[in-house]
Amino acid sequence: MTTFQDYTLKPFLKEAIGRLGFTEPTPIQKEMMPLILKGTSAIGQSHTGTGKTHSFLIPILQRIDETRDEVQAVICTPTRELGTQLFNELQKLTEGTDISSRLLIGGTDKQRAIGRLKTQPQIVIGTPGRLKDLVNEQALLVHKADILVVDEADLAFDMGFIEEIDQVAGRMRENLEMYVFSATIPEKLKPFLKKYMESPIHIKMGDKKPVAEGLDFYLVPVRGKSKTNRLVEVMNAINPYLAIIFTNTKQTAESVAKELSQQGIRVGQIHGNLPPRERTKVMKQVRDLEFQYIVATDLAARGIDIPGISHVINYEIPEDLEFFIHRVGRTARAGMKGLAITLYNPEDEDALVRVEKMGIPFEQKDVKDGEFTDLKERHSRKKRPKTQNEADLKADSLVRKPNKVKPGYKKKMSYEKEQIKKRERRVNRKK
Repeated sequence: MTTFQDYTLKPFLKEAIGRLGFTEPTPIQKEMMPLILKGTSAIGQSHTGTGKTHSFLIPILQRIDETRDEVQAVICTPTRELGTQLFNELQKLTEGTDISSRLLIGGTDKQRAIGRLKTQPQIVIGTPGRLKDLVNEQALLVHKADILVVDEADLAFDMGFIEEIDQVAGRMRENLEMYVFSATIPEKLKPFLKKYMESPIHIKMGDKKPVAEGLDFYLVPVRGKSKTNRLVEVMNAINPYLAIIFTNTKQTAESVAKELSQQGIRVGQIHGNLPPRERTKVMKQVRDLEFQYIVATDLAARGIDIPGISHVINYEIPEDLEFFIHRVGRTARAGMKGLAITLYNPEDEDALVRVEKMGIPFEQKDVKDGEFTDLKERHSRKKRPKTQNEADLKADSLVRKPNKVKPGYKKKMSYEKEQIKKRERRVNRKK
């Protein structure tokens, strides 16, 4: 099968796919869609930006029985933003149908959600904590649901949500179909997978191409300057449609955003310290192109689809280097070009070497007068052969190891060589 039209899909799905402009499935979609259509539990492992979302939404919608007014599929996502994004994509696909769905995420009115669940939806998208609470209160009835999707499973594990997902899964059918999507499969996640998935098919994509084509990587040294001032120099050298500046912590994101604002630069912020209402407001402002720059933590690196990102700036190198791939994957999407710029200090060298081993081809750059200039490759000093100056050569030629050695001869030779070197340096200075 080479196009979406080759699949046996309901007419409304073919129409929706056409409206979205999709023609040929991505590699992960080609592998996962047939498995979900057949009801075969599977793990889909691929990097961000590969089309994972539609690889499960399309086949799940194909299988929904519109005559059954009960929960048939539960889609669990680790963050509110990811949940909202998934729900928006689901709405695009179900436009004009009677398929009912509900978004159940933290930061929203729980009692209102319980009231709306008097009529059970056919598809539920939610965050682990909110789903667990509603299931435990018997407001959300999942005991007849056939399908559980765990999206961004490694992020859910990192954020400590696997126990909540386990409680939801435990209330679902005994012969539950589970579909797990993740960029990586940590060893500690495997017991959870084994509990619900008996010999699942493991689809692993994109090992050879960790990043998209059309993406360039600039490496810019801070060189003892204020890091934020260096960031501003980089910002002055680009004219982004939209740039996202990544930091490692919420505190650093707030600090950088404040310093940039003090310099007259208007920036948005996306991180965990923002109240839910503020985060929703910022995401809307971003989509309305009210900002040219966003300062964010890695919350925005995993799956949140912010359209039009032309540049990614790593203010800090992530502690978990896998996130480097997620960050730069925000740009150069859908065949567009992109530029990822990383600021670094000498102490970042070990991390940079490991990132290079992941397949990232850095170009060493400096910024002068609002333009990028080439720098020598940063390993060149290490690779340069050691050379001896004339004083060293003369000292080596005049001081020889004696035929008969006595205790302390090495110390005596070293002293004599040092005296010759000093004498030669004095002579050279007079010249």
